[in-house]
Amino acid sequence: MKKLWKPFKKVWRFILLLFLILLTFSYAMFQGGFVSWFLFYSFLPFSIYCIVISFYSLNELEITRILPKSDYNAGEPLIVRVMIKRRNSFPLFYLLVEDNLDDTLKFAEKLHSPKAFLFPGLRREFSYEYTINKLPRGEHFFHSFTLRIGDPLGLFEKEKTFRAEGRIVVYPAYTELIYRPFENQYDQGLTASRERVQRDTSMAVGVRDYQPGDRFSWINWKASAKRNVIMTKEFEQRQSHDVFVIMDCAPDQRFEPVVSFTASLLRAVLKKGAQTGLLTFSRERASFPIRGGEQHLQQLFYHLAKIEAKSLRSFEKVLEKEALFIQQTVSFMLVTAQLSKPLIEKASFLGQRKGSITVFLIKGQRESPTDEERSLIAIANARGIRIVLVHEGNFASVFSEVTR
Repeated sequence: MKKLWKPFKKVWRFILLLFLILLTFSYAMFQGGFVSWFLFYSFLPFSIYCIVISFYSLNELEITRILPKSDYNAGEPLIVRVMIKRRNSFPLFYLLVEDNLDDTLKFAEKLHSPKAFLFPGLRREFSYEYTINKLPRGEHFFHSFTLRIGDPLGLFEKEKTFRAEGRIVVYPAYTELIYRPFENQYDQGLTASRERVQRDTSMAVGVRDYQPGDRFSWINWKASAKRNVIMTKEFEQRQSHDVFVIMDCAPDQRFEPVVSFTASLLRAVLKKGAQTGLLTFSRERASFPIRGGEQHLQQLFYHLAKIEAKSLRSFEKVLEKEALFIQQTVSFMLVTAQLSKPLIEKASFLGQRKGSITVFLIKGQRESPTDEERSLIAIANARGIRIVLVHEGNFASVFSEVTR
């Protein structure tokens, strides 16, 4: 309907403009005098400009969005610069430019609006900037700009949408953690590791020749005296400390802290030299096998950047349905904001069969556990399930009480 009305609207405005010109001319002819003719000649340039602007093509405009970088962390600011160029110097009375943001960015806190009201005049190049103070986590796409010009009388307006693709990835905010295993078990993991977090120096199984880099405390003085050569203790090489993290994707107001802590935990484990995997169940299941390295960390962070609290399955159902747990003997770490009795029962069942279980319960910055949660924590401790309370903004203290 709007498309059919557009040409009639333009014709009607031409008729209105012609009527105003004839009206002022008739007034000058019949009234005479300086004032009437001054009114006519003053109105004439505006009317001519209106006619010209109605034929002006917006296709000559080129608009570019300049993004400083493509990767951000949640909470960082984003400064976007918009450049506009045109091929001629036709005077434009005004130019209204709007960057059409997606819904997640549209409602984010902004220092300046993505919509700008510019007065280009005769300039061929001009620009403006807007700032998003705190970027929300996610993968955000920029699609288009809407440009609008018009005349001083408001009779003729032209609007055009320009495609301008852009993309940024906002990874979850993370906190620097110093990861320390909660337990010392030699049967966790499948691969040998030379990292110190995987070596137990209390169990010497032999001696060997000294090698550069060996610690002074490793020297076996008795064997060195007998052989007249510096000998060091040979320790048992334990298997790698593998950690598998399962994140709860149920809708909850503390979901962002859940994602942020999961990212911090994964980064800390990998940075320590251990290996880790991740399982989430949002709109669909996503599982990442236990691996190490920077590339694996980037893959996990990219997934956490896009994850949403859209799970239709309760956390305990996720634990129940996954056959993955039956096949691995690792340290399981569950990250959730909701503690329930069925969850404790499923975690206890897994802890008895395979590996150890640690549940990180995410709470608000000043939020205390409820009486029901305190009761569930006591039940979990009695069943050998470790419950760790994690308060938003205090992630760094999670492993502070763990001794090496």
